[in-house]
Amino acid sequence: MPSNISNPSQETNRAALLATTRSDGARKFNQRRHLIDTGDLTRDEVSSIMATAETAKHIIARDKSPLNLLNDKVVANVFYENSTRTRSSFTLAAQTLGAQVINLDINTSSVTKGETIFDTASTLIAMGADALIQRHASSGAASQLSNAVPSYVSVVNAGDGWNAHPTQALLDLFTMQEICGNVEGRKLAIIGDVKHSRVARSNIRLLTNLGVDVHVCAPPPLMPEGLSEMGVTTHYELSPALERADFVMALRMQLERQQDGLITSLDDYRKIWRLDHARMKRAKSTVRLFHPGPINRGVELTSELADDPSISAIHLQVTNGIPVRMAVLLLLLNSEDSHR
Repeated sequence: MPSNISNPSQETNRAALLATTRSDGARKFNQRRHLIDTGDLTRDEVSSIMATAETAKHIIARDKSPLNLLNDKVVANVFYENSTRTRSSFTLAAQTLGAQVINLDINTSSVTKGETIFDTASTLIAMGADALIQRHASSGAASQLSNAVPSYVSVVNAGDGWNAHPTQALLDLFTMQEICGNVEGRKLAIIGDVKHSRVARSNIRLLTNLGVDVHVCAPPPLMPEGLSEMGVTTHYELSPALERADFVMALRMQLERQQDGLITSLDDYRKIWRLDHARMKRAKSTVRLFHPGPINRGVELTSELADDPSISAIHLQVTNGIPVRMAVLLLLLNSEDSHR
């Protein structure tokens, strides 16, 4: 790939992005080495990620040429669960920064022969991987991996079981800020299968620390314990949860929940919990709809609502995933103040 460093616009873009990596919050985040979840991120760190993402979004809106900021780095996507949005987003983010990307196909890898996540990681690190982007079905898998890798390798959690999905929460925050500016005091209603949602947990941990008024609403079998200790208001009826909400986040209803007997039927779920235009009228007139994807159309929300550009921010979430993941990778792997 030819270098664009001599291009004046590329130099300007590189300088603008590098400038965002020099704040105190950026340095703190860099020294973490890993992004496992959102709960212990400081406000300074979150602000730095948001600032870098904002700059990245402005740059890629004008010019999608590789920026050659991480052209000495190798990023490995290690997804033990299927993914379209998250893996593609990380791939585009890394390539835009100039990094080389390895996309491991688990179905044809040695994992099918019993290789552990640690052996797989060791193999990729031996090949030169500087960052491992891992999605795994087991809660805690990312933390375990981060404790096992060498000090010069970063681990980014792309989803672990029901536990966490930090970059999804960060892109949700970025999207909210893009819509309304300061999120402090804003009301977010999270609707659906909260119990099994890593997206809900990471958003709660992140947004409550920033002063967002988080409400969750779910059928009783799909409501986890301990939410009140996290500063969250819980509801078992839609109306009070949606009342005067600035943002509403619908969660994917996993069809296996019906097989597990946690909901009586999908038809019953639709009648009571499905979001549509009529039910969204309980929220503010300026309400925006979020969904982490993939959508079960007609189950957790209607297609008409999902596709309504005056309410739905779902496509904006997907778009914002790239600059937010660019920010995370750049701040963790940036060599100027790096742990490497």
